[in-house]
Amino acid sequence: VTKFKMPASFTSLLDMQASTEDLAESDFPVQSFKPKVQLPFERIPGQNPRKVEVERRRRLYLTFDIAELLASKGIDSNELMPRHYDPDNMPPIEETKDSVFPIYLPLKVFDNDEFDCRTPEEWISLGLEPGSSDRKPVPGKALLPTDDVLGHEDPKSQELIYKWIDVGVLDYDKETDLYLVHKSDKGLVRDEEGKPILNGGVTPEG
Repeated sequence: VTKFKMPASFTSLLDMQASTEDLAESDFPVQSFKPKVQLPFERIPGQNPRKVEVERRRRLYLTFDIAELLASKGIDSNELMPRHYDPDNMPPIEETKDSVFPIYLPLKVFDNDEFDCRTPEEWISLGLEPGSSDRKPVPGKALLPTDDVLGHEDPKSQELIYKWIDVGVLDYDKETDLYLVHKSDKGLVRDEEGKPILNGGVTPEG
């Protein structure tokens, strides 16, 4: 029988162990990725613990891609944005599948929030971390033009290409029912100086 000897560098060995935690740098709060689950906090016999169900759904939702889901239904995301009417470049009737007329109604006309699991205010509040007074951005996807300059000047230009882009949701305007978003770069939502954008981009200067 030999006596167990603890390695001198035991603490450093623990630090080197692989972890399931995502260690990549991110400007999004951890809780902003957690799905809303309608389950009691106290476990009922025969039912999965709440934490297990939350993690399962989080992983499931991460496998979904809105562009792929739309494409599987035959929808081209680039055609979802109304454009300026151009009678000189109308395709012949025999080349069109459904209609000769281009899309002219905005997506918000078809928006339905009856089955939304959270209100806009609840989504924005996910950016608040316990013990912090600063509100971080919330991760999302937005249908945005790939050309930022032309997109701001003329969002209905025929030359623009629209794609679903990862964004940080900064704020919500109740009067216009619109979200303020900023394109994210691999989980980072930064301003021109490279600083994280907090509190919807509002600074002491305005």
